[in-house]
Amino acid sequence: MKILVNNIIRHNATVTRQRRELQNRHKAVVLWFTGLPSSGKSTIAHTVEEKLHQMGCHTFVFDGDNVRHGLCSDLGFSKMDRTENIRRIGEMSKLFVEAGIIVLAAFVSPFRSDRRKLKELFKDGDFIDIFCSCPVEICAQRDPKGHYDMAKTGKLKDFTGISAPYESSEHSAITLKTAEMTIGECANIVIAYMINNKILTIQNIDE
Repeated sequence: MKILVNNIIRHNATVTRQRRELQNRHKAVVLWFTGLPSSGKSTIAHTVEEKLHQMGCHTFVFDGDNVRHGLCSDLGFSKMDRTENIRRIGEMSKLFVEAGIIVLAAFVSPFRSDRRKLKELFKDGDFIDIFCSCPVEICAQRDPKGHYDMAKTGKLKDFTGISAPYESSEHSAITLKTAEMTIGECANIVIAYMINNKILTIQNIDE
């Protein structure tokens, strides 16, 4: 049930997103990494952030595990809770974009409908969905937490790829075949996309 709150008026600040982007010397966007658990999302996101940081960019990574320690600590892994988890991160990412930040979000986000709603929060070009494509067998081999084995034996419920579905992206801006490429190669593809789409400038590249 949606509760309507009256007498709330949006305040327009004098320091705008455009002024922050001008100061930062790069555009603000969301790089949303989605894919099965252990498909490489977080590792690639942090690698891209490191490269961007060295270029003088203003960045922040929202990582699935880290967010569930705080902002979303009250949520489980049911379909409803997963949807709410993604909704909260989407709204937070939108605020960070207004702050002129490059957001890197690494979440399984298994449902197409949730990712569609995410994209609708942003203006064209502000949301870049990045599908980390990796066979479930390879993900299970990589899994450092042993979650795939726990899910297969029934010890872990609602685990994406085993006991819960992942709905593959149909029209991602970037698809990274993480079973075939190195982390560095994947990160370079993301950086190249940002350069080609003028999110990063010559100034960023030369720094």
